[in-house]
Amino acid sequence: MIDKVFFPDPLVIQPSRKPVESKSAVSGVASPFAKILDTKLPAEGIKFSQHAQERLRTRGITLSESDLKSLAGAMESVAKKGGRESLIMQGDTAFVVSVANRTVITAMDRKSMVGSVITNIDSVAVI
Repeated sequence: MIDKVFFPDPLVIQPSRKPVESKSAVSGVASPFAKILDTKLPAEGIKFSQHAQERLRTRGITLSESDLKSLAGAMESVAKKGGRESLIMQGDTAFVVSVANRTVITAMDRKSMVGSVITNIDSVAVI
């Protein structure tokens, strides 16, 4: 004799759907939640990648406190416009920055810029 085995009602599994990106994510405009989160998080200082530190050292580029503040301000302006990877021109120096990470990726002086092609950027700021 076979005992009856009772199973609970089966789970209904819906086929998984690919999440739809919101228009704000596609257009680069931050969502209201992201804007609120950005105002609540403490502002971080600018970081310099190992590569950028090496370029600053080998090219003899020095930055004053006011230079760092204007660079941070430029990053903030680019972030508000939706930029992610940007070229920031400051006097005779150019910085390629990751805006989301607040990190300087590389730095160039005027001599290094001559004949250079800069790729993978979506914006340029001149300060």
